Amino acid sequence: MSTGHKIAIWALTPGGLSIAKNLLQHIKQSSLFLSETSDDSIEGMRFKRLSEAVSSHFRRFHGHIFLMSAGIVVRVIAPHIRHKTTDPAVVVVDDAGKFAISLLSGHLGGANELAHSVARLTGGIPVITTATDVNKVPAIDMIAGRKNLVIENPDAIKIVNMGFLKKQKIRLHDPYNLLHGLIPEFYLDDSPSWNDDTPAVVVDDKAAEHTKNTLFLRPKTLSAGIGCNRGTSAEELKGFLWDVCKEHGISVHSIRWLATIELKKDEQGITDLARELGVPVRFYDSRTLDQVGTIENPSDYAKKYTGARSVCEAAAILASDSGTLIVPKKKTPNVTIALARKKIFCMS
Repeated sequence: MSTGHKIAIWALTPGGLSIAKNLLQHIKQSSLFLSETSDDSIEGMRFKRLSEAVSSHFRRFHGHIFLMSAGIVVRVIAPHIRHKTTDPAVVVVDDAGKFAISLLSGHLGGANELAHSVARLTGGIPVITTATDVNKVPAIDMIAGRKNLVIENPDAIKIVNMGFLKKQKIRLHDPYNLLHGLIPEFYLDDSPSWNDDTPAVVVDDKAAEHTKNTLFLRPKTLSAGIGCNRGTSAEELKGFLWDVCKEHGISVHSIRWLATIELKKDEQGITDLARELGVPVRFYDSRTLDQVGTIENPSDYAKKYTGARSVCEAAAILASDSGTLIVPKKKTPNVTIALARKKIFCMS
């Protein structure tokens, strides 16, 4: 079994340690934490106090499997719980391996799936308590995760999922057809009028005013090309990027790449901005940038100092897989920014 993420396995007792040995053999990228009083020779990170060890490592792992009572686990993780969109998965397994309980972040964190996997390995029973799962109805947060959509306003998840539970019709705005087949037609309201009281899901990179009943899911459709003077701070870059997105009705959460010229590989502001956004940076040499034929604002100044007649526009287009420039170059004294939409999301 491979989770694709780091999993921490925690054991206190001989019974828990026996189960842990089995899990370690089958769960890749897993690490064992065990009490320093354990006399077992198995390799693992030893802890003196469980609460202190969990405090140090809770955010370092995508998921945690605790081989102990649920009461102990609740007490040690409680101070570290923040939000369903950021909390790691937590699964609790009893000392005999009879039950694998999805305790925290069942959907977005993957605890439900992890509980099923652990139960298969221990021969136990997965215990899942999320309402959508036990009632066998769609869960919009699971669907969003499967399609790599960014949940912009997670508080609206419960509105949409409750709509599914109540067999309400859901309004869906999905111009790229990304959710096709994932929500049964039974749940979709295709009437021409849009009632603000009806639960709704919007799957788009275009910004809109939030309403209580509308969940915004952002596809990663956009690339932001950036040029800047040496030493420009991440704060200044971010401020202008936000301004450009707001001016043109674009959600910054739909940005998949930052892109710029190779000369900026050591530009700390760009590196810091990419880290804050959680997106990678693509770098292009001047020759590659100069081969882009669809730029709108060539610059003799850029050509003189970088060797390319365009940096931000050309980089944005290249990073979007030769998509469409939707926001031509915008500039301040220190920054230039352009936005391009990936070709597969460009509708005729």
